[in-house]
Amino acid sequence: MALESQENVSGFIIQGFSDAPEPQICLFVLFLGIYLIILLGNLIIFLVISCNPHLHTPMYIFLQNLSLIDISSTSNVLPNLLHILLTQQNNISFLGCMTQMYVFVALASSEYFLLTAMAYDRYVAICDPLHYIARMSRKHCAWLITASFTVGFVDSLADVVLIPKLSFCASRLINHFFCDVTPLLKLSCSSTFSVELSIYIVGTLLIFSSFLPTLTSYIFIISAILKIQSSEGRQKAFSTCASHLTCVLTLYVTVIFLYMRPTKSYSLEKDKFFSLLYIVLVPLLNPLIYTIKNREFQSSFNRMRKRMLFISDKY
Repeated sequence: MALESQENVSGFIIQGFSDAPEPQICLFVLFLGIYLIILLGNLIIFLVISCNPHLHTPMYIFLQNLSLIDISSTSNVLPNLLHILLTQQNNISFLGCMTQMYVFVALASSEYFLLTAMAYDRYVAICDPLHYIARMSRKHCAWLITASFTVGFVDSLADVVLIPKLSFCASRLINHFFCDVTPLLKLSCSSTFSVELSIYIVGTLLIFSSFLPTLTSYIFIISAILKIQSSEGRQKAFSTCASHLTCVLTLYVTVIFLYMRPTKSYSLEKDKFFSLLYIVLVPLLNPLIYTIKNREFQSSFNRMRKRMLFISDKY
Protein backbone atom coordinates (compact mmCIF):
# COMPACT_ATOMS: atom_id res chain seq x y z
CA MET A 1 0.00 0.00 0.00
CA ALA A 2 2.90 2.36 0.76
CA LEU A 3 4.28 1.78 -2.73
CA GLU A 4 0.81 2.27 -4.21
CA SER A 5 0.40 5.65 -2.54
CA GLN A 6 3.72 6.84 -3.87
CA GLU A 7 2.81 5.63 -7.34
CA ASN A 8 -0.46 7.54 -7.13
CA VAL A 9 1.19 10.76 -6.04
CA SER A 10 4.88 11.63 -6.33
CA GLY A 11 4.39 14.95 -4.60
CA PHE A 12 1.89 17.57 -3.50
CA ILE A 13 0.94 21.16 -4.27
CA ILE A 14 0.63 23.48 -1.28
CA GLN A 15 -2.14 26.00 -1.90
CA GLY A 16 -0.98 28.61 0.60
CA PHE A 17 -3.14 31.67 1.25
CA SER A 18 -3.95 33.32 -2.08
CA ASP A 19 -3.47 32.97 -5.84
CA ALA A 20 -3.28 36.71 -6.52
CA PRO A 21 0.32 38.07 -6.76
CA GLU A 22 -0.24 41.31 -4.81
CA PRO A 23 -1.27 39.74 -1.47
CA GLN A 24 1.55 37.19 -1.88
CA ILE A 25 4.21 39.94 -1.77
CA CYS A 26 2.59 41.58 1.26
CA LEU A 27 2.39 38.24 3.04
CA PHE A 28 6.01 37.49 2.14
CA VAL A 29 7.19 40.75 3.76
CA LEU A 30 4.99 40.16 6.81
CA PHE A 31 6.08 36.55 7.40
CA LEU A 32 9.72 37.35 6.70
CA GLY A 33 9.64 40.06 9.38
CA ILE A 34 7.91 37.72 11.85
CA TYR A 35 10.37 34.91 11.12
CA LEU A 36 13.40 37.17 11.62
CA ILE A 37 11.98 38.46 14.93
CA ILE A 38 11.38 34.88 16.12
CA LEU A 39 14.91 33.85 15.14
CA LEU A 40 16.50 36.93 16.73
CA GLY A 41 14.54 36.69 19.99
CA ASN A 42 15.10 32.98 20.52
CA LEU A 43 18.74 33.09 19.40
CA ILE A 44 19.41 35.85 21.94
CA ILE A 45 17.92 33.68 24.69
CA PHE A 46 19.94 30.65 23.55
CA LEU A 47 23.24 32.56 23.31
CA VAL A 48 22.85 34.56 26.54
CA ILE A 49 22.18 31.40 28.54
CA SER A 50 25.02 29.53 26.79
CA CYS A 51 27.56 32.30 27.46
CA ASN A 52 26.69 32.90 31.13
CA PRO A 53 27.64 30.03 33.48
CA HIS A 54 25.57 31.46 36.37
CA LEU A 55 22.46 30.98 34.20
CA HIS A 56 23.17 27.26 33.87
CA THR A 57 20.37 26.42 36.30
CA PRO A 58 17.44 24.07 35.50
CA MET A 59 15.00 26.90 34.81
CA TYR A 60 17.25 28.56 32.23
CA ILE A 61 18.43 25.29 30.69
CA PHE A 62 14.80 24.35 30.11
CA LEU A 63 14.21 27.80 28.62
CA GLN A 64 17.21 27.36 26.33
CA ASN A 65 15.79 24.10 24.99
CA LEU A 66 12.36 25.73 24.58
CA SER A 67 14.01 28.40 22.42
CA LEU A 68 15.66 25.66 20.38
CA ILE A 69 12.25 24.05 19.77
CA ASP A 70 10.73 27.41 18.77
CA ILE A 71 13.55 28.06 16.29
CA SER A 72 13.29 24.56 14.84
CA SER A 73 9.50 24.48 14.56
CA THR A 74 9.24 27.83 12.77
CA SER A 75 12.22 26.96 10.54
CA ASN A 76 10.43 23.76 9.57
CA VAL A 77 7.45 25.69 8.15
CA LEU A 78 8.14 29.37 7.47
CA PRO A 79 11.13 29.19 5.06
CA ASN A 80 9.19 26.91 2.71
CA LEU A 81 6.15 29.19 3.00
CA LEU A 82 8.34 32.22 2.19
CA HIS A 83 9.71 30.39 -0.86
CA ILE A 84 6.16 29.66 -2.06
CA LEU A 85 5.05 33.27 -1.55
CA LEU A 86 8.10 34.67 -3.36
CA THR A 87 8.46 32.26 -6.29
CA GLN A 88 4.91 30.85 -6.63
CA GLN A 89 6.56 27.41 -6.82
CA ASN A 90 4.37 25.48 -4.44
CA ASN A 91 5.36 21.89 -5.25
CA ILE A 92 6.68 19.66 -2.49
CA SER A 93 7.93 16.10 -2.83
CA PHE A 94 6.18 13.19 -1.11
CA LEU A 95 9.22 12.60 1.13
CA GLY A 96 9.57 16.33 1.85
CA CYS A 97 5.91 16.56 2.84
CA MET A 98 6.10 13.53 5.17
CA THR A 99 9.29 14.90 6.73
CA GLN A 100 7.77 18.34 7.34
CA MET A 101 4.66 16.77 8.88
CA TYR A 102 6.69 14.49 11.17
CA VAL A 103 9.06 17.22 12.36
CA PHE A 104 6.13 19.57 13.06
CA VAL A 105 4.22 16.99 15.14
CA ALA A 106 7.36 15.73 16.91
CA LEU A 107 8.54 19.20 17.94
CA ALA A 108 5.03 20.13 19.11
CA SER A 109 4.85 16.99 21.27
CA SER A 110 8.35 17.63 22.63
CA GLU A 111 7.31 21.15 23.60
CA TYR A 112 4.37 19.87 25.66
CA PHE A 113 6.61 17.48 27.60
CA LEU A 114 9.31 20.13 28.06
CA LEU A 115 6.71 22.51 29.51
CA THR A 116 5.65 19.68 31.84
CA ALA A 117 9.26 19.33 33.00
CA MET A 118 9.41 23.10 33.55
CA ALA A 119 6.19 22.91 35.60
CA TYR A 120 7.76 20.19 37.75
CA ASP A 121 10.85 22.37 38.20
CA ARG A 122 8.69 25.27 39.45
CA TYR A 123 6.76 22.86 41.71
CA VAL A 124 9.95 21.66 43.40
CA ALA A 125 11.33 25.21 43.68
CA ILE A 126 8.19 26.51 45.44
CA CYS A 127 6.78 23.48 47.26
CA ASP A 128 10.00 21.68 48.23
CA PRO A 129 12.82 24.26 48.11
CA LEU A 130 15.01 22.46 50.68
CA HIS A 131 15.41 19.48 48.34
CA TYR A 132 15.57 21.49 45.12
CA ILE A 133 19.29 20.96 44.48
CA ALA A 134 18.98 17.21 44.97
CA ARG A 135 15.76 16.74 43.00
CA MET A 136 16.75 19.09 40.16
CA SER A 137 20.40 18.17 39.82
CA ARG A 138 22.17 18.51 36.48
CA LYS A 139 21.73 14.77 35.91
CA HIS A 140 17.98 14.89 36.59
CA CYS A 141 17.61 18.00 34.43
CA ALA A 142 19.41 16.33 31.51
CA TRP A 143 17.22 13.25 31.94
CA LEU A 144 14.00 15.32 31.81
CA ILE A 145 15.13 17.14 28.67
CA THR A 146 16.20 13.92 26.96
CA ALA A 147 12.91 12.24 27.93
CA SER A 148 10.90 15.21 26.57
CA PHE A 149 12.51 15.01 23.13
CA THR A 150 12.56 11.22 23.01
CA VAL A 151 8.90 10.79 23.92
CA GLY A 152 7.89 13.63 21.59
CA PHE A 153 9.65 12.14 18.57
CA VAL A 154 8.60 8.55 19.34
CA ASP A 155 4.95 9.56 19.87
CA SER A 156 4.87 11.06 16.38
CA LEU A 157 6.12 7.94 14.60
CA ALA A 158 2.58 6.61 14.20
CA ASP A 159 1.70 9.47 11.82
CA VAL A 160 4.74 9.02 9.61
CA VAL A 161 4.21 5.25 9.48
CA LEU A 162 0.44 5.22 8.81
CA ILE A 163 -0.12 8.26 6.58
CA PRO A 164 2.29 7.20 3.77
CA LYS A 165 0.27 3.96 3.53
CA LEU A 166 -2.83 5.90 2.50
CA SER A 167 -3.80 6.18 -1.15
CA PHE A 168 -3.74 9.80 -2.36
CA CYS A 169 -5.65 9.48 -5.63
CA ALA A 170 -8.23 12.29 -5.35
CA SER A 171 -6.05 15.37 -5.62
CA ARG A 172 -2.52 16.60 -5.05
CA LEU A 173 -3.61 20.04 -3.79
CA ILE A 174 -3.10 20.54 -0.05
CA ASN A 175 -5.47 23.29 1.11
CA HIS A 176 -2.99 24.58 3.69
CA PHE A 177 0.32 26.44 3.89
CA PHE A 178 2.33 23.38 5.00
CA CYS A 179 1.97 19.60 5.24
CA ASP A 180 -0.23 19.04 8.27
CA VAL A 181 -2.01 15.84 9.24
CA THR A 182 -5.64 16.92 8.72
CA PRO A 183 -5.26 18.35 5.17
CA LEU A 184 -3.41 15.19 4.15
CA LEU A 185 -6.22 13.02 5.49
CA LYS A 186 -8.68 15.11 3.46
CA LEU A 187 -6.80 14.17 0.27
CA SER A 188 -6.93 10.42 0.88
CA CYS A 189 -9.44 8.32 -1.05
CA SER A 190 -8.76 5.28 1.13
CA SER A 191 -9.99 4.66 4.66
CA THR A 192 -8.40 6.95 7.25
CA PHE A 193 -9.98 5.21 10.25
CA SER A 194 -6.73 3.67 11.54
CA VAL A 195 -4.88 7.00 11.27
CA GLU A 196 -7.66 8.94 13.00
CA LEU A 197 -7.88 6.30 15.74
CA SER A 198 -4.12 6.49 16.23
CA ILE A 199 -4.24 10.30 16.43
CA TYR A 200 -7.05 10.10 19.00
CA ILE A 201 -5.17 7.56 21.15
CA VAL A 202 -1.87 9.44 20.97
CA GLY A 203 -3.64 12.75 21.68
CA THR A 204 -5.36 11.26 24.72
CA LEU A 205 -2.08 9.85 26.03
CA LEU A 206 -0.47 13.24 25.42
CA ILE A 207 -3.12 14.96 27.54
CA PHE A 208 -2.75 12.49 30.39
CA SER A 209 1.06 12.48 30.31
CA SER A 210 1.71 16.21 29.82
CA PHE A 211 -1.29 18.40 30.53
CA LEU A 212 -2.48 16.64 33.71
CA PRO A 213 0.98 16.68 35.39
CA THR A 214 1.31 20.35 34.48
CA LEU A 215 -2.14 21.10 35.89
CA THR A 216 -1.39 19.10 39.06
CA SER A 217 1.90 20.92 39.57
CA TYR A 218 0.18 24.30 39.38
CA ILE A 219 -2.57 23.23 41.76
CA PHE A 220 0.10 22.48 44.37
CA ILE A 221 2.05 25.64 43.44
CA ILE A 222 -0.96 27.95 43.81
CA SER A 223 -1.94 26.20 47.04
CA ALA A 224 1.57 26.74 48.45
CA ILE A 225 1.63 30.40 47.35
CA LEU A 226 -1.72 31.11 49.00
CA LYS A 227 -0.35 29.76 52.31
CA ILE A 228 2.40 32.39 52.34
CA GLN A 229 1.34 35.05 54.83
CA SER A 230 3.10 38.13 53.48
CA SER A 231 1.89 39.68 50.22
CA GLU A 232 5.51 40.40 49.26
CA GLY A 233 6.37 36.72 49.71
CA ARG A 234 3.38 35.61 47.65
CA GLN A 235 4.28 38.04 44.88
CA LYS A 236 7.91 36.89 44.85
CA ALA A 237 6.90 33.21 44.73
CA PHE A 238 4.36 33.79 41.97
CA SER A 239 6.85 35.79 39.89
CA THR A 240 9.10 32.71 39.66
CA CYS A 241 6.43 30.77 37.74
CA ALA A 242 4.38 33.55 36.10
CA SER A 243 6.34 33.43 32.83
CA HIS A 244 5.99 29.67 32.49
CA LEU A 245 2.29 29.78 33.38
CA THR A 246 1.70 32.46 30.72
CA CYS A 247 3.53 30.36 28.14
CA VAL A 248 1.53 27.24 29.04
CA LEU A 249 -1.79 29.08 28.84
CA THR A 250 -0.87 30.64 25.47
CA LEU A 251 0.15 27.28 24.03
CA TYR A 252 -2.82 25.27 25.25
CA VAL A 253 -5.39 27.93 24.31
CA THR A 254 -4.12 27.99 20.71
CA VAL A 255 -4.06 24.16 20.63
CA ILE A 256 -7.65 23.99 21.92
CA PHE A 257 -8.85 26.36 19.20
CA LEU A 258 -6.87 24.40 16.59
CA TYR A 259 -7.76 20.80 17.41
CA MET A 260 -10.72 20.81 19.82
CA ARG A 261 -13.36 22.65 17.85
CA PRO A 262 -16.76 21.06 17.10
CA THR A 263 -16.80 19.09 13.84
CA LYS A 264 -19.59 21.26 12.40
CA SER A 265 -17.53 24.43 12.82
CA TYR A 266 -14.39 22.90 11.32
CA SER A 267 -13.08 24.15 7.98
CA LEU A 268 -9.68 24.10 6.33
CA GLU A 269 -9.72 27.91 6.06
CA LYS A 270 -10.16 28.21 9.84
CA ASP A 271 -7.51 25.55 10.26
CA LYS A 272 -5.05 27.70 8.32
CA PHE A 273 -5.71 30.66 10.61
CA PHE A 274 -5.40 28.73 13.87
CA SER A 275 -2.34 26.82 12.61
CA LEU A 276 -0.71 30.15 11.79
CA LEU A 277 -1.45 31.37 15.33
CA TYR A 278 0.05 28.20 16.77
CA ILE A 279 3.21 28.30 14.63
CA VAL A 280 3.86 32.04 14.94
CA LEU A 281 2.27 33.33 18.16
CA VAL A 282 3.92 31.06 20.73
CA PRO A 283 7.54 31.35 19.39
CA LEU A 284 7.00 35.10 18.97
CA LEU A 285 5.74 35.65 22.52
CA ASN A 286 8.05 33.28 24.40
CA PRO A 287 11.14 35.54 24.27
CA LEU A 288 9.07 38.50 25.49
CA ILE A 289 7.30 36.49 28.21
CA TYR A 290 10.52 35.09 29.67
CA THR A 291 12.81 38.11 29.38
CA ILE A 292 10.79 41.34 29.63
CA LYS A 293 10.66 41.32 33.46
CA ASN A 294 13.55 38.94 34.16
CA ARG A 295 16.23 41.11 35.76
CA GLU A 296 18.77 38.29 35.95
CA PHE A 297 18.49 37.60 32.22
CA GLN A 298 18.53 41.28 31.32
CA SER A 299 21.65 41.80 33.42
CA SER A 300 23.38 38.90 31.66
CA PHE A 301 22.27 40.18 28.26
CA ASN A 302 23.62 43.68 28.99
CA ARG A 303 26.97 42.26 30.10
CA MET A 304 27.24 40.15 26.95
CA ARG A 305 26.24 43.11 24.76
CA LYS A 306 28.88 45.37 26.38
CA ARG A 307 31.48 42.63 25.96
CA MET A 308 30.65 42.30 22.25
CA LEU A 309 30.75 46.08 21.77
CA PHE A 310 34.14 46.21 23.50
CA ILE A 311 35.51 43.47 21.26
CA SER A 312 34.16 45.15 18.10
CA ASP A 313 35.63 48.53 19.13
CA LYS A 314 38.94 46.85 19.89
CA TYR A 315 39.20 45.39 16.40
